[in-house]
Formats: sequence, C-alpha cells, structure tokens
Amino acid sequence: MIFRPLAPALLVLPLLATPLLAHEPSTGPNGGVRVDAGHYHAELVADGTPAVSLYLSDGSDKPVPADGFKANAILVVDGKAQRFSLTPVGGSRLAGTAPVAVPKGVKGAVQLTAPDGATAQAKY
Repeated sequence: MIFRPLAPALLVLPLLATPLLAHEPSTGPNGGVRVDAGHYHAELVADGTPAVSLYLSDGSDKPVPADGFKANAILVVDGKAQRFSLTPVGGSRLAGTAPVAVPKGVKGAVQLTAPDGATAQAKY
C-alpha cells in the first residue's frame, strides 16, 4: 500500500506543529509583555523604576484574582540577575520591588505558584 511508508511521517506531523499552537509574547492590556505561564497568562509590567507588576489572566484573557498566588522573579538588568518576590496587592495584580530599576522589555523569568501549589514559569 502507498500509505504504509507515509504513516510514520503522518504520525510525527502533529508533534511538529505543537509549538506553533503556543502563544507568542504579546502586549497585554496594562502595557506589559504577556506570555503563557502554565494555565495562565502572565503580563510583566516594568517602567524603568524598581517597581514591577505581574497581572494574571486565564486562557480567555479574563483576570484571575491574585489572592493566594506567590511569585519569584529573576530578571536580567545590565547583565546581572536581579532576584525578588512579588506578592498579591489586589485584583489580578502581584507587585514587587527589584533591587535596581527595571527597564521596559526586560528579559528573565517569573516562577509562579498558584494557591493549590501548582507551579508555572513565565519566560520573558
């Protein structure tokens, strides 16, 4: 049969397409960079000051209450890793203060822990 040699290629094709289904970083409603973090979207907002905010939303972009969440950020500023925690401050927002001013578009990661103990990572 002609389909027998094609079967392995057809089985692998969906695996190759899987990364394409992931959302690319985008601008969030608060002007920050929004990425996927497990079952959530996490929007990192930095504006050149030490104050950093993280806004949580679900897969439908509806705000998720931040109560009970914890987050730890590792952001690279001027070639050095800056580590600090973010805590809920109301609504869907977690906030923290970095040791230095954090520029808009900063690179790094945020480790997010949900109220049920599940963890996810947001990479920026």
